[in-house]
Amino acid sequence: MDTDVVIIGAGAAGLMCALTAGARGRRVLVLEHTDKIAEKIRISGGGRCNFTNLHCAPDRYLSNNPHFCRSALKRYTQYDFIDLVARHKIPYHEKTLGQLFCDDSARDIIDMLVRECDRGGVDIQISTTVQAIDRDDAGRFIVTTSRGVVDCASLVVACGGLSIPKIGATPFGYEIAKQFGLNIIPTRAGLVPLTFDPAVLDMTKDLSGVSVDPVRIQSQSGMVFDEAMLFTHRGISGPAVLQISSYWNPGEDISINMHPHGDVLVWLKDQRKAQPKSMLQTVLGDIVSKRLAQKIAEDMDVEGRMADLSDKILRAVASRIADWRVKPSGSEGYRTAEVTLGGVDTDDVSSKTFEAKNVPGLYFIGEVLDVTGHLGGFNFQWAWSSGHCAGQVV
Repeated sequence: MDTDVVIIGAGAAGLMCALTAGARGRRVLVLEHTDKIAEKIRISGGGRCNFTNLHCAPDRYLSNNPHFCRSALKRYTQYDFIDLVARHKIPYHEKTLGQLFCDDSARDIIDMLVRECDRGGVDIQISTTVQAIDRDDAGRFIVTTSRGVVDCASLVVACGGLSIPKIGATPFGYEIAKQFGLNIIPTRAGLVPLTFDPAVLDMTKDLSGVSVDPVRIQSQSGMVFDEAMLFTHRGISGPAVLQISSYWNPGEDISINMHPHGDVLVWLKDQRKAQPKSMLQTVLGDIVSKRLAQKIAEDMDVEGRMADLSDKILRAVASRIADWRVKPSGSEGYRTAEVTLGGVDTDDVSSKTFEAKNVPGLYFIGEVLDVTGHLGGFNFQWAWSSGHCAGQVV
């Protein structure tokens, strides 16, 4: 079979690239090794797909080259994708922090992408594995698949990273990059639940189900997020912990302020004057949940009326609320990670075309690259932006 473009991977980036190239009249074949397309889209956002964020900007992305994502995000913005969603009359809504979700189902986004691919004559083949990739003397790519051999002028690698292997994640994209001499930035799980030792778990299991919104969570490198945190039987979770996981390194502490919009020590001293006969847990119940207030008082073994508590005790309580330091023991890994940090080195890829600098006709887009967004729709926007920009030139 002879075609213009072969795209490996029918996820967000691959489908976006396909529909863009198809609209230009290019003959496009998309190869997906699983029996379903766009599984990450389908399961995202609790089944409603957080498809972009109103606040997309380069500073919301991690990469060894933080400027690499700037060009694509500028040329295909969140508003461009929102316009596409609106043209297809997909109802959506904004949640906190600029996150946009489908009103009904993530399936609406998948169906939209498929309709656009159909309009451009794109051929999507599922359950098709790539067995070998070669180049002929003319520089065309020879792709051997479980359904036969395809040769093409442009080969796009859009097969994602290592996160969530149960829906088909593999290291295949990195293997292709290595085959053609591109460097790989070491990978690890990102936007992933962290794990904790028994000392932390003994405390958090008693608070399972209690949320604090927001907390201010900070890594040792100084990265800060104001997001919600949830106590669970496995430790602490929620958006705040997922966000900081991308900046956490083994052996480091993280700092959590459970009352980020006030000076807790000053407030406690004021309450000692205003409510001298009240117990500490009663007073703390005004700024944190009653269960959390009770647990803090118990863990710190603080008893007696506010009037009887010294400045030293109040400082310790304030620190426990405003600078609670915990040291994760690890993370849950790729099994539950939303994204993969690291990947194909962006120094080896054009930021405008996404073509490998030393391999004409070979392109890398989406999560396989060393570009990782924050939680909240930023990674999908990277898929749309990188896919669109590559689709304009393949």
